[in-house]
Amino acid sequence: MTIHQFRPDHYHQTLGRHPAVLRIRPGDTVVTTTIDAGGNDMHGARVGERPNPQTGPFFIEGAEPGDTLVVHFDRLAPNRATGWARPLLAPNVVEPEVATALPWQEQQRAYVEWRIDVGAGTASLAEPEGRLGDFTLPLEPMLGCFGVAAPGGQAISTATSGPHGGNMDYRGFKEGATVYLPVFEPGALFCVGDGHALQGDGEMTGTGIETSFDVQFTVGLRKGGAPGWPRGENRDYIFAVGNARPLDQAAQHATSEMLRWLQADYGLSVREASLLIGYCGEYDLGNMYDPAYTMVCKIPRRALPR
Repeated sequence: MTIHQFRPDHYHQTLGRHPAVLRIRPGDTVVTTTIDAGGNDMHGARVGERPNPQTGPFFIEGAEPGDTLVVHFDRLAPNRATGWARPLLAPNVVEPEVATALPWQEQQRAYVEWRIDVGAGTASLAEPEGRLGDFTLPLEPMLGCFGVAAPGGQAISTATSGPHGGNMDYRGFKEGATVYLPVFEPGALFCVGDGHALQGDGEMTGTGIETSFDVQFTVGLRKGGAPGWPRGENRDYIFAVGNARPLDQAAQHATSEMLRWLQADYGLSVREASLLIGYCGEYDLGNMYDPAYTMVCKIPRRALPR
């Protein structure tokens, strides 16, 4: 088990067969940084291109198509004192007649700045906002976009998502979470980026509080048994992630993946797994702004059979 200190000098806007920046082994830990969704680093300098530039890819020794890549997020933290965000709801998350009244073209040019205080664990609007006043919220750092090389030699934009991961913008992808991704290419070619200091469910304005991050993750590898869609777990839940449009298809993918998971790893029958999902299942909205939406089906650990 080795700890690798990696400083990126270039970034990618697609997840695919890019040359690896580092070769690591299962059990190894990587300490690195990411830049924000607009390509700005920890000093505020523009060093990459949007959307969601990725650090990596990292080649995991022994990972082959059909395997399961395991990634534990050891540490996720903003590494600068500012972030930016859009101030208005995106047109595609509201009714059409409401969307026509939104000054979207104005919003494309105007962003709000947030002040980030990691020590205090807060993010505050840089300027008071009407009746919200000095709007301050607790930090909840998360990664909006990460994943492995997409199948079939594709290079898929970091603006969207799929079975390989991508721009899922799910609040559950935070420090302490473990994710399970299908491997499609030798080495998996794992990338990471798009840090959010805070984000509401759905990423309804089209952004979180976008900022640069310090990231530490540890990789593992399970031979075979690749999931159909990304999976994850934390102290309280296991969860399956579906990415698609329309939203009902994303929910179907997440539910189907959870059904497969409960049968394969927990030894439940279809009837038993259905009862567990039907009466203990919870659903979270990941992203409802990007080309593919994200829905999450999760089961509390207290409900799982021993």
